[in-house]
Amino acid sequence: MRPKKKKRTITKKLVIFVGGLFLVCLTFLAAATAFFLKDLPRPETITKRALTESTKIYDRTGKILLYEVYKEEKRTQIALDMIPLPAQQALIAIEDANFYNHFGLDWRGVARAVIENFTPFGPGFFRGSGGSTITQQLVKNSLVGTKRTYARKLKEAILAILLERQYSKSQILEWYLNQIPFGSNAYGIESAAQTFFGKNAESLTISESALLAALPKAPTYYSPYGQHKDELLNRKNLILNRMQELGFLSPDEIANTKKEVPVFLPPRKDIIAPHFVMMVREELARRFGEEEVERGGLNVTTTLDVTLQTEAEKIIGEGAEYNTKTFNATNAGLIAIDPVNGNILALVGSKNYFDVAAEGNFNVTTAFRQPGSAFKPFVYATAFKKGYTPDTVVFDTETEFNPLCNPDGTPGPLIQDPKDCYKPQNYDGSFRGPVTLRRALAQSLNVPAVKVLYLAGVQDSVATARDLGITTLGDGSRFGLSLVLGGAEVKLLEMTSAFGVFAREGVRVAPTPILRIEHQGRPLWEFHPEPRPVLDTNIARLINDVLSDNAARIGVFHPNSSLAFQNRDVAAKTGTTQEFRDAWTVGYVPSLAVGVWVGNNDNTPIQEKGGGITTAAPLWRRFMDVALASVPPEAFTAPEIPHPEKAILRGVWRGEEIVKLDRVSGKRATDATPPDFIEEHAYGEPHTILWWLNPKDPAGPKPEYPEEDPQYKNWNASFRKWLLQSGFVPIPVTAIPEAYDDAHTAEKSPKIEVVSFTEEKIITRISGFFPLKEVIFFIDDAPYKTIVSPAEGQIEFLFPALIKEEHTFRIKTYDAVGNSGEWESGL
Repeated sequence: MRPKKKKRTITKKLVIFVGGLFLVCLTFLAAATAFFLKDLPRPETITKRALTESTKIYDRTGKILLYEVYKEEKRTQIALDMIPLPAQQALIAIEDANFYNHFGLDWRGVARAVIENFTPFGPGFFRGSGGSTITQQLVKNSLVGTKRTYARKLKEAILAILLERQYSKSQILEWYLNQIPFGSNAYGIESAAQTFFGKNAESLTISESALLAALPKAPTYYSPYGQHKDELLNRKNLILNRMQELGFLSPDEIANTKKEVPVFLPPRKDIIAPHFVMMVREELARRFGEEEVERGGLNVTTTLDVTLQTEAEKIIGEGAEYNTKTFNATNAGLIAIDPVNGNILALVGSKNYFDVAAEGNFNVTTAFRQPGSAFKPFVYATAFKKGYTPDTVVFDTETEFNPLCNPDGTPGPLIQDPKDCYKPQNYDGSFRGPVTLRRALAQSLNVPAVKVLYLAGVQDSVATARDLGITTLGDGSRFGLSLVLGGAEVKLLEMTSAFGVFAREGVRVAPTPILRIEHQGRPLWEFHPEPRPVLDTNIARLINDVLSDNAARIGVFHPNSSLAFQNRDVAAKTGTTQEFRDAWTVGYVPSLAVGVWVGNNDNTPIQEKGGGITTAAPLWRRFMDVALASVPPEAFTAPEIPHPEKAILRGVWRGEEIVKLDRVSGKRATDATPPDFIEEHAYGEPHTILWWLNPKDPAGPKPEYPEEDPQYKNWNASFRKWLLQSGFVPIPVTAIPEAYDDAHTAEKSPKIEVVSFTEEKIITRISGFFPLKEVIFFIDDAPYKTIVSPAEGQIEFLFPALIKEEHTFRIKTYDAVGNSGEWESGL
């Protein structure tokens, strides 16, 4: 019987504990309720809002107002029976499906929020979790504000319960529909209907009702005048599906509604640089919340240069009009960034922001588009990092890159679909045989670029692009060799910023549209550039050197193309996607990077003659001319040209045995042969580059079995075909000279004989086996006098006046083949 008694004792203690805990909670709840009871709103209180301050967005000088989020809110109160039932149901479906069943709080939502905020499960444990009911949202927006504190949430919860006890669901819903912010300063559904559709709320269609219901979650982000219109339409369809699940709409109604194409009114026009301003506003909402942007009285100084912006809008507008008529390319965008500090100086997202019918509010600078050949510099930079050089030679020959396909591009035994074979073409349909990486990149040749991508590695090339600021590629595992021809999607903003890393010689500064944010003179945030090295300095200089080499472009580009500048270093790269859906030009000087995109918003192709050089480059050039008009020429720092030990990396490919020869005598070079007179010659059978190196270790030893490389078979077949067709005749190994350089010897070097040496002058007699090139007289290792192409015989050097201290005198002479002679003495 003792155990039973013990059990009763434990039960009794548990009951006392639970009862005590309940009393404590009840007491706390009662005290909190009493404290907040005095704040229970009356109807006339909840329909009034506190005075607000407008947020002002300025240019970089802080003087030109770009846009003002007006404190005068657009609001028209209407009765619930004037709001169509589908409009009510749409907001209920997406915001609070249990609205008619709860008493102010949705305990399931509260439970989810508690578990995610106060347990190890963390945010996202429950799909679609969130705890705010329509009643809570009404209290938050009208009475307690949006400050994220537990006290505010508790007050919101208690007021929501009390509000539900005193007022009907219809009254609460009516208040909510008249209070909720829809963006563009529209509060309430009547104002939203007028703002976005130009009609009264009672005339809204089901589709329009769902679109409006999609806005309150994030009015700036989902704004039909912003850059996320696709997400807005997706959210609309989500709401329609939820309405069907809840029994508000039938399947037929859903099907018909989804076919409707929304027609929005144009946005208001009292705005400068609208695409840029909307980007700034979205960033402000992300940092401070919608409420603060709409009502907080922020003063925002942006990075925008209004003069450049005005020119950019003019150039894009006129250029898009011309391209529409000539190339069926109806839209264009431009962005200009200072690579030194990341400041966005100008941004045009479409030809006309206010032409909503033509999707003018769509911001192409942040849209996902394929870059075409504009992606190639990232690949070549990766190759340079691995030891390849601008002089490395690859073969521009028709090549099949799928190892399972035959060299002629037909399917192999393991290939069922011929489309699985990959045999890219160059822009002009021709092939050039051996080309250096310098020419291949400068001329934007496609076949060499695919080979360079294979040599550099797809994953490593993706990593380079990511390091330079391209965020849209993921881990790169989904890409193949088509990546280098624009087989991925990128953003014009990020591409331009990434090219700015080259301009800054490998240093990245993330782009920003905002310089500082203030409230009533008090700084809230200020931009401070954070430069970060992401690419080796010399690699960046090599890319700058190639992309600014106009001579290397000739062959594909006209010598006076839009990319060619006189007396100024400007690097540039064009890009055109394979199906002519996108045309690009991105270029830079050390202090400015500018990118231009041309195409159609709906991704339809432009005319085949409308590539990057013909549609985008003229617009880019016009802007560069304006932007650089008052900027002194800036020179790119010359790179250190690599000279790797492996001959194939230096571009020597014509045979399997490499011999260094003196170019004067034609014989084998010796230690006495001047470096400038040494040439490398290849003898024997030539090979494709994969015969010489392993792409994973290009500077390492030659592969023992190069045919094991999956690309070797097709590359070699293409190379052999070129050899037969080109008429190239290899020089046999037996032709290698056996004799050594006899032009550069001590006996054949110039001779200096001092005839007379006094305190006033030196008289010398100079002779040489080869014609003399120059004689230089040094005083203390500083050149004092130079005689070019002297005749043999006596040469007299007079000392400068007033030499009284001890000095060293030296005479050095060179002949035409690089031999030298020297004499030195003191005085």
